[in-house]
Amino acid sequence: MDRVERIRGGPAAAARDPQLFEEFYRRHVDAVTRFVARRVDDPHTVADLTAEIFVAVLDSAHTYRPALGGETAWLYGVARNVVSSERRRVAREAQRDQRILGRRLLGADDITRLEEKLDAESPGRRAVAALQRLPEGERAVMELIAVDQLTVTETAAALGIRQVTARVRLHRARKALRAETEGPAPAPPLDYATGTDTAAGAAGAATAAHGAKAIGGEA
Repeated sequence: MDRVERIRGGPAAAARDPQLFEEFYRRHVDAVTRFVARRVDDPHTVADLTAEIFVAVLDSAHTYRPALGGETAWLYGVARNVVSSERRRVAREAQRDQRILGRRLLGADDITRLEEKLDAESPGRRAVAALQRLPEGERAVMELIAVDQLTVTETAAALGIRQVTARVRLHRARKALRAETEGPAPAPPLDYATGTDTAAGAAGAATAAHGAKAIGGEA
């Protein structure tokens, strides 16, 4: 098997070959870093989670199926699991300060570079925050499509669900977000002289006039 064929083996081949894994890492590290930066706002956490995602790739490489989507979509699925696990871990901790223990130190240049990515991805973080009130399954689909720009097919592959399921969840998520954005219709102003709302009064008058015309045989 020549080098090109080995590269085409995707994550599975990369997991077995350190040189191929380095190439795989270089090919995808920027996209993964930006994925994480859309979900957290601390450069140290971005660096830690990005590293953890590529470690997870080594364990998950055998799950990659090229027919279901590209490497990036699959990586986003791995990344989402890692980020979700981190959120659960943080939620269980009594003191957030404990998270700094064992953290690798970042140089000033590293922090500056990651802060630039954080700034660039701040709209993405706001979009993710806006989705937090959705049920988990619908939120996962909407995040990957609206925030990470995956297709429905790629999103289904990343989450390990059927395309029809992804489409149903996307429809429900959009419907819920529209309802939340639009909100209930504002109450019509009250006519304080009569104690009724002006819209209802106008509608009643129009209905009465229409009824009168109908009864009277007018067109």
